[in-house]
Amino acid sequence: MRRDGAGGPPPGGRFAVLDPATGEAFGEAPDQGARDVDAAVARAHDAWRSWRADPAARAAALLAAADAVEAAGADLAPLLTREQGKPLTESYAEIARTAARLRHFAAAAPEPRAITDGRPVRSELRWRSLGPVAAVVPWNFPLQLASAKFAPALAAGNTVVLKPSPYTPLATRLLGSVLSSVLPEGVLTVVTGRDPLGALLASHPGVRHVTFTGSAATGRAVAAGAAGGLARVTLELGGNDAAILLDDVDVERIADRLFRAAFRNCGQVCMAVKRVYAPRRLYPRVVEALAERAKAAVVGPGLDPGTELGPVNNAAQLARVERYTGRALADGARAAAGGHRLDRPGYFHAPTVLADVPPGSPVVVEEQFGPVLPVLPYGSLDEAVEAANGTRFGLGGSVWGTDEDRAEEVAGRLECGTAWINHHAELSLAQPFAGVKESGVGVAGGPWGLYGNLSPFVVHRLRPDPS
Repeated sequence: MRRDGAGGPPPGGRFAVLDPATGEAFGEAPDQGARDVDAAVARAHDAWRSWRADPAARAAALLAAADAVEAAGADLAPLLTREQGKPLTESYAEIARTAARLRHFAAAAPEPRAITDGRPVRSELRWRSLGPVAAVVPWNFPLQLASAKFAPALAAGNTVVLKPSPYTPLATRLLGSVLSSVLPEGVLTVVTGRDPLGALLASHPGVRHVTFTGSAATGRAVAAGAAGGLARVTLELGGNDAAILLDDVDVERIADRLFRAAFRNCGQVCMAVKRVYAPRRLYPRVVEALAERAKAAVVGPGLDPGTELGPVNNAAQLARVERYTGRALADGARAAAGGHRLDRPGYFHAPTVLADVPPGSPVVVEEQFGPVLPVLPYGSLDEAVEAANGTRFGLGGSVWGTDEDRAEEVAGRLECGTAWINHHAELSLAQPFAGVKESGVGVAGGPWGLYGNLSPFVVHRLRPDPS
């Protein structure tokens, strides 16, 4: 199925890719449009016919793909750091996670099973792939989030058209080239470009499943576009995770762990800690401990050895962080650490810990997605839980305290998809990952992610008459 090719950038155009550590262009990528999407989906559909037919061959190809990704790590990691900004060690970790996910899903095969209900009918449940899958990926974890979409989709027998963010297309293009050396032609195609490329892909009539990670606003638009062809959608959207500290928490013991849960990848993590609620009695100590850790953090280009926090990825996101921080300070908040952009080239912002923040401030109720952490006091535990649940998001949350049974009881009251005790944002490849409220639709991870890329197919047979 094709469009008429209208709309989008002219064929053959290119766009610049910036290094967030300098703000300067260092590369470029194809600015593709509707004709390119048509061609990619057509190739995916053609490849699907044979790719879906041989589970053993698929598993072998995914294992080979994992090996190829690892072998290309020395090329992928510096490129990822240049365009995304994260420290080089984190880029290598992202590549390792990508390879691990390919191996995990290579071993995940849906099995048929019999269904009986006492009637003289034998029913067998089987599973069928869907067809071409559109994977639209953001800029914070370009390779890891891409593999979270294409690994289960490919393992299920689907083919994939992958569109990275225009802020981080280069490492994904290189990844696509690496994978094309071991996967059949058309099984995985990377398309790059600026708006409206993602919308063109998500609404393409030949796509049978759209899997998207990004903001809730864009997720709504993706779902509306996919609805035209009644394609299945999986939406992994924003988060505003709260960490509740109980009154028995050992502040000094958990401060470093809590800081890293909030500021990893410069705070640009959907399931990062984005708000901390501390008992009023411990509030000054919590603010001080987190502020000291923020002041000690080494901020610099991701390629520099020793860098702990890189830059914010792009100018628009840095402006958002500055706007939320400035609004909070204007409304009476205090910057216990940071509170400002750093005076250097690139998109650097000081690691910021905010105290005395008005509870309704945008930096509290919205997803700031940057190196800024508001810390708020609470009186009663009921008050803390109500505040933690008081946003439109519901991705994750955590509870921190010495009595872990009590912490787990409190965690059970959080309105979110995942809750952690005394840590945050750590996931197993085997577990489901989902959100409630405006944090998403559908489930990723583990067998749930695999079956989300499959359609049930039931075969009924009459049993022989025993007479």
